[in-house]
Amino acid sequence: MRVLVVEDDEILKDGLQVGLALNGFIADAVTTCVDADAALAANPYDVVVLDLMLPDGSGLTVLKALRQRRNHVPVLLLTARDSVADRINGLDLGADDYLGKPFDLDEVAARLRALVRRAAGRSASVLEWADITLDPARLHVEKGGLEVRLSRREFSVLRALMDRPGTVLSKSQIEEKLYGWQEEIESNVIEVHVHNLRNKLGQGVIETVRGVGYRMGLSR
Repeated sequence: MRVLVVEDDEILKDGLQVGLALNGFIADAVTTCVDADAALAANPYDVVVLDLMLPDGSGLTVLKALRQRRNHVPVLLLTARDSVADRINGLDLGADDYLGKPFDLDEVAARLRALVRRAAGRSASVLEWADITLDPARLHVEKGGLEVRLSRREFSVLRALMDRPGTVLSKSQIEEKLYGWQEEIESNVIEVHVHNLRNKLGQGVIETVRGVGYRMGLSR
């Protein structure tokens, strides 16, 4: 799951990136309104963490422009300005949640997971497909009630497919869920991860749709 962090405080920005990575997120980070607009225009994020007070303007300007472009990505406002008026203004402009500083990193991660669930129309926190269950909060996968150990990348591939089980995801769409801006992507990395997942979970768990991409196996 890929998140954009918009925060100009370097300590907070780095802390969010590290903390969210430990919770299974791929976190890109920017520090200005201009860079936030550019990142949101160029990348399909699952969720956004947006500070209100930025060096070149207000995060609310970024939020307003985002909604005017009919981009419905969930947004969590994160700010020290925690008055009732600020909360109302941010929510009325299209924010999905609001958290004041100081904050707990685990709570930020939990709120982001909840926002992504709601955006996908799901209420359950655990994903299920046939006898496979995936718990995003615990980074835990089971098949038939038994734990299956996956690498971080394997977990992310499986999660991307289980998030949209009836949809074929292209190789590039899956890569977008796994890698941030500065990470190099090897040409056959998705094929390797899919191969490993089939070995661990069963050959029929992921179906290849030739010339298009991958989806969860149709036989449940």
